[in-house]
Amino acid sequence: MTLSLYNTLSGKKEIFEPLDPNRVTFYACGPTVYNYVHVGNGRSATVFDLLYRLLSKLYPTVVFARNLTDVDDKINAAAQAEGVDIGQYAQRFIDAYQEDMDALGNLRPTLQPRATETIDEIIDIIERLIASHNAYVSDGHVLFAVDSANDYGRLSHRKLDDMQAGARVEVADYKRHPLDFVLWKPSTDDLPGWDSPWGRGRPGWHTECTAMIFKHLGETIDIHGGGSDLVFPHHENERAQGLCCVPDNNANGRGYARYWVHNAMLDVDGEKMSKSLGNFTVLRDLLATQPGELVRLALLSAHYRSNLNWSEQLLHQTRQTLDRLYTLLRDSEDLAPIAPENPLQLDAFQALLDDLNTPRALAALHETSNRFFKSSDATERAQLKGEILAVAETLGILQQTPEQWFQAGGGEGDLSNDAIDALVAERQSAKQNRDFARADAIRDELAAAGIVIQDTRDGARWSREG
Repeated sequence: MTLSLYNTLSGKKEIFEPLDPNRVTFYACGPTVYNYVHVGNGRSATVFDLLYRLLSKLYPTVVFARNLTDVDDKINAAAQAEGVDIGQYAQRFIDAYQEDMDALGNLRPTLQPRATETIDEIIDIIERLIASHNAYVSDGHVLFAVDSANDYGRLSHRKLDDMQAGARVEVADYKRHPLDFVLWKPSTDDLPGWDSPWGRGRPGWHTECTAMIFKHLGETIDIHGGGSDLVFPHHENERAQGLCCVPDNNANGRGYARYWVHNAMLDVDGEKMSKSLGNFTVLRDLLATQPGELVRLALLSAHYRSNLNWSEQLLHQTRQTLDRLYTLLRDSEDLAPIAPENPLQLDAFQALLDDLNTPRALAALHETSNRFFKSSDATERAQLKGEILAVAETLGILQQTPEQWFQAGGGEGDLSNDAIDALVAERQSAKQNRDFARADAIRDELAAAGIVIQDTRDGARWSREG
């Protein structure tokens, strides 16, 4: 089975072919831990968790690294305001981030490197860039010279001259080119810093990711992931310095990262959800009121390369989907599932292998559940249940028991329309199989929930009391 991914570098969907099928390397940009993350950050993490799960079904070893940026001007300022060490301050939000990711059902990555644990490697990279004339020292700073990179702008599909003409940033007088970016900056006595050949200072953001990749994954990786807002300048800069550190990789076509995968943003009322716009929802605040599994599935409901409009309606629709699936599991608890011989051949998995097409995968899952409810054959139902559970495991849903879902408030309270339809269909199947005890039990269950069933020539009809 082949996996295809949209590669931002080429601007098209490509068949994924790792350098070493026995060791796939995958890096995703993690949080800068200066505060709690918002729901949009949760989308990126959940998308790449899904990719990690899928890769792990295709290859024997997947080394997945998601970094933690634990030194940054925002962290420094916040720690200073509280009068605490940056390590103590950052750890608070690292712990919170881990809790949020666990609540979303995201697996822990293989590695979670920290910038502060990679200082020696950062200094080594900067020294290599200076030696190759791709970087220069100016006024206590070390900067990358963008015009020294032959294809700078290729990832973001921009031309250097156009970027310079459109630049709206104030250009520091120590820069040779307006787009030159900082690899190392000086630190005053009241700021965190490390000794280096250029004086006491701290690293630039872009340099940190390259150093962590080189240290833990190698000088060429298979997949680099992140939000679409990182394509420029972060990933463009990262790629430029990574290639200039290992010029042979540019010449031989191995590159720095072979596949660049970017998820689109979350929208609120047509605008990107972001802290700068003030229209964001803190993820842990949402998780305090909504089940993590519900939030997870909502984040996966749209294709990862499409913007997702975040709304109460989305949460409601997602809850109905989960209610229906948990109803299926609850009403077939005595039926042992039959695992599919090759789950990757299922329609839902074929959709996921096609550039993580979660809407199509969810549609296939819905169709499988419809077939389950309509079937009166026990063996077929057991096979369909096995297929549903196989797909759900990769999506990271249906990881609770039905009792846990409904008793913990995961359900709507009142049965959703889909859940009622599912019970009515199951009752009809039970009657056809002359399992009148089960048919009566379902009628009683619906009656207790205020649902009245009327049997007619055209089938059963239901209505809500009152």
